[in-house]
Amino acid sequence: MQPTADASSNGPPSAFSGASPDASSGASLGAGADAEADVLVASLAERLTALTFAGRSADEVSQLMLDEIVAWGRDRGWRVYRRAASVAKLPPPMDKQHSYVDVAFARPDGRPVVIEVDHTDRRRTVDKLLEESAAGRVAIWVRWSSRAIAAPPDPVRLVAVPVTSNRGLHSRRPDLPVPSHSSTDLADAEQPDLF
Repeated sequence: MQPTADASSNGPPSAFSGASPDASSGASLGAGADAEADVLVASLAERLTALTFAGRSADEVSQLMLDEIVAWGRDRGWRVYRRAASVAKLPPPMDKQHSYVDVAFARPDGRPVVIEVDHTDRRRTVDKLLEESAAGRVAIWVRWSSRAIAAPPDPVRLVAVPVTSNRGLHSRRPDLPVPSHSSTDLADAEQPDLF
């Protein structure tokens, strides 16, 4: 499957042309790059925190997250690529081929951003994101789970999205209001003795 670019993309499907620093500069970008990554993570976390769903399969939850991440990037005017080629190669025997990242953004005013979305703690994903970061990209791992989510090693950034799980179905409804059961205002009503 080829990476798919946002409709606003005028170039070939490469999320990393233009504003990307060379690969040797990825590890030495410094505090400014850390601050930039932190701002992006906070913004994405805020966006994903507002996402609610109920009774969804793991694949459906991952797709909802990916759709929301794509919308987040488009809202910023970035060029969006789904399943963009990664700098990381696949493990043997397919080591002549490259892996893919779930979503990549080409930004006119900053380093490219790559994002992976996972339900489980996958070492291969961490390794891939570390390679992306070493190549000068902002690497973000969106993890969703009903269990504790461990932070990846620096400089990979984490957006943790807690969910509840029941019988293989997952829900996220953090701000669900208490339902209204009556139109009667009980604020001034007197409560009779029940016992």
